[in-house]
Amino acid sequence: MALAWRIARRYLFSKRSTNAIHIITGIAVFGIAVGAAALLLVLSVFNGFEDLITGMYNSFNPDLKITPAQGKTFPADSAFLSRIRAVPGVKDISCTLEEVAFFEYKNSQDFGTLKGVDADYTKVSSVDSMVREGIFRLQQEDRSYAVLGLGMRNKLNVNVDDVFSPLAVYMPKRKETAALEQAFRKRFIYPAGTFVIQQEFDNQYIITNLEAARDLLGYEEEVSALEIKVNAGAAPQSVQGAVAALLGPEFVVKNRYQQEETFMRLMQVEKWMSFAIVSLMMLMVSFNLIGALWMIVLEKQPDISIIKSMGGSDRLVRNIFLLEGLLLCVIGIATGILLAGGIYVAQKQLGLVSIPGNLVIDSYPISMRFGDLPVVAVTVLGIGLLASLPPALRAMRVPALMREE
Repeated sequence: MALAWRIARRYLFSKRSTNAIHIITGIAVFGIAVGAAALLLVLSVFNGFEDLITGMYNSFNPDLKITPAQGKTFPADSAFLSRIRAVPGVKDISCTLEEVAFFEYKNSQDFGTLKGVDADYTKVSSVDSMVREGIFRLQQEDRSYAVLGLGMRNKLNVNVDDVFSPLAVYMPKRKETAALEQAFRKRFIYPAGTFVIQQEFDNQYIITNLEAARDLLGYEEEVSALEIKVNAGAAPQSVQGAVAALLGPEFVVKNRYQQEETFMRLMQVEKWMSFAIVSLMMLMVSFNLIGALWMIVLEKQPDISIIKSMGGSDRLVRNIFLLEGLLLCVIGIATGILLAGGIYVAQKQLGLVSIPGNLVIDSYPISMRFGDLPVVAVTVLGIGLLASLPPALRAMRVPALMREE
């Protein structure tokens, strides 16, 4: 293999009999570089969107979330909460209660999800930092306030600056009612602000204090979830396992990824499907490499005959041209990484490719990760190895010099 490596390296940098071979080889390397850069940039763009959306979800979703395995609510008294707080790594706990409700504001009506939270909610969530209109206020003295998602605010035409117009919330009673009795509980809460996180949350949630939500549902200590903030130095997976072991099979403990598992899996499928499509395009580019190596084999036929006459095996000849193809791929990969790095810096600093429409970002997000480099390198080298096989097999068929009698 050492001899094959030396000969392949010499062939790579040796002079050609015609400039056409140099041009074809240069085109092949350039195609590999562009393909490698495209593979790396595709992964980087999806990484950027993943980081962006994960950041949006993380503003609403806690580190860990405890929900009942069956049913919608469960009692959470002080003793129950103390047991969870005693788990190493648990920093803060917030009690939350969610239920679908009917909302009415002046002449606008719509359905949404009312989420009641306690005073510790801002310790486990960053929703208060995502308020874009008004302030994050859920209760003041005896008056209940609400912070609405931007979508709910638009659907109900809510004016958070109008301190005299309340938002009416209707919730069906859990018990059967008499014929003339109202089937819904009705309470008034006052809009205090609007948050903007992610369309799924913005179009669905209205957040108020926990007491108001319990009053609407007729609960005393029941909650629909416990949201946990993990200590900065603790591993969320370890804390998740400890809490799950403490609570047993009656409860489900989910980390941030598991809370949006379906969406995150879909993003991963889209990411690697796009990677596969670009890899198929790389197969087409590899025909340039086949042509370049084939030209080199034709040019080096006398050398191949001499090598075989000196005792070189067909395997040695094959390895020479396989290594030749891999060397061309390595140059292409290195050039492609530099090209992708330049585009990455330009997109980060200048926002070369913008996103049309009124979105939270102006240009495509991009995030280059070190772990993507080996994936791209192995993919391109694999394609290069396949492209090198036909010329290498052709070189094996070159005969040795015939000895004159």
